[in-house]
Amino acid sequence: MSVEVPPPLNPYDPEYIARSNRAILVGLQRPEDTAEEAQALLNELHELVSNLGVEIRDAVIAKIREESPRHLVGSGKMEEIAALARSRECGLIIFDDALSPAQQRNWEKDSQGLRAIDRQEIILDIFVSRAKTKEAVLQVELAKLQQQLPRLKRLWSHLDRQRGGGAMQRDAGETQMEMDQRKIRDKIAKVRRDLAAVVAQRATQRKQRHRVPLPTFSIVGYTNAGKSSLLNRLTGASVLAEDKLFATLDPTTRRLKLPSGRAILVTDTVGFVRRLPHTLVEAFKATLEEAVQADFLIHVVDLSSPERVKHAQTTLQVLMDIGAGDRPIITLLNKADLADEATRAEALAAHPGAILISTLTGEGIPRLLQTLEDCASENDLKLTLFIPHDQYSQLSKLYASASILSAKAEDNGTRVVAIIPERMQAGFLPWALKN
Repeated sequence: MSVEVPPPLNPYDPEYIARSNRAILVGLQRPEDTAEEAQALLNELHELVSNLGVEIRDAVIAKIREESPRHLVGSGKMEEIAALARSRECGLIIFDDALSPAQQRNWEKDSQGLRAIDRQEIILDIFVSRAKTKEAVLQVELAKLQQQLPRLKRLWSHLDRQRGGGAMQRDAGETQMEMDQRKIRDKIAKVRRDLAAVVAQRATQRKQRHRVPLPTFSIVGYTNAGKSSLLNRLTGASVLAEDKLFATLDPTTRRLKLPSGRAILVTDTVGFVRRLPHTLVEAFKATLEEAVQADFLIHVVDLSSPERVKHAQTTLQVLMDIGAGDRPIITLLNKADLADEATRAEALAAHPGAILISTLTGEGIPRLLQTLEDCASENDLKLTLFIPHDQYSQLSKLYASASILSAKAEDNGTRVVAIIPERMQAGFLPWALKN
């Protein structure tokens, strides 16, 4: 009995191209998952896919007891999903869970040409489209190459019929695949070298910032929580802030002058997301080091999101994973203008000590600034100093980094009363006067 093999698809056919941009979304609900949790993740996948301009024609949640090694879902559900995709004239099936390279190949073979991809590929594609600076481009390229390497086989399966010779003869597809694997490994090595150079440059910039001993605060949180909007509101920066996931990928540091006149450094970091591809976590460790190195973390939570608890848990877990779990955290419940009183009360109960803010209306910003002031001055020391005239550079440094309460010029130097941050206290003790 012969099995009818569908003709190969023509990638240049207009209908094939159109179908490739139309998708069915598939979420999974395991026995330990609630229907609400499964739907929330599927909604998030919908937003991720929409960011790429893909037309979503339908979405389903598949209940499974255990994962199928061949298709992730059972064969009956696989046929049902494939039939739904064809009826909706879609060429793309997007899973919220990770697909192995073998499962992707099986889907494309058994569904007669429908492409199957997963959440990780979607996130990678978003990062590819958003990367702007050299570091972000290299980080994304590295993650993409690492993701592509084990999936090369499906790209050359069309050459399998060219096998010839004896049983030990390799087919053309395997030969070409091995060549491409070597090329990708060589490219991975080059990208890693280039990235190491950029990371070293960022480390130098970080050291230069630390020479000016200002307290550092890193803004962290789930993607689209309002981190960039907060940096813009506080510092007058012009960081891209849009209502979409992963609007910005690169850390941006700005100097913020507090009401007392004290200066601090505030850094906006890349947003977190559930089920972030492991390759991206590894690739973006250099960027996330801004959070590890900070004196304090500002954790922004989207108060308007029904998934805010899960989002906060994801952020805290990523911070633990990168070694920043021990940093002091200021929790902000952002978008308070979109929440009713019941939601506000519930969120404050879940996050004791959190500050309700709105980057749109300015609600809570004065309280936040006072909190930043309190944190920055926690280990300050009030000293009376006498700086000789021949140490004028030290006086300039003092004016740049400390809060000057009084200064009086005398014959041999300048008498200064200043509140000095902890980082620079040791450098000025030689000129301190006893009370």
